[in-house]
Amino acid sequence: MLTVYVYQKCSTCRDALQWLDARGIPHQVKAIRETPPTPAELATALKAFSGDLRRIFNTSGIDYRALGLKDRLPAMTASEAFDLLSKNGNLVRRPFLIDGDKVLVGFKQADWENALRSA
Repeated sequence: MLTVYVYQKCSTCRDALQWLDARGIPHQVKAIRETPPTPAELATALKAFSGDLRRIFNTSGIDYRALGLKDRLPAMTASEAFDLLSKNGNLVRRPFLIDGDKVLVGFKQADWENALRSA
């Protein structure tokens, strides 16, 4: 089943969930701050984004800036990144949708429409 990691106070996350509900697409919701994606899910996302770690980080977040990740990320290994992301859901770009090998981050309706057409 499709899993969507969200932050309840995030309007983009609420929009994504509303979009899924309106189309009757079954999904489970997980609170991204309390239950961040697993390292295995993050590895799937990294593969889906051709190894671009930056795509799965919430680069506009306070935690990202506080940890100086803009400067650290280019030299970071995937393992180091997964360790950070799986322990701090604030660092993960949201909403974070995963369904097998299919991964979407952020919510752009056209992208979700194309990716989930057969869902």
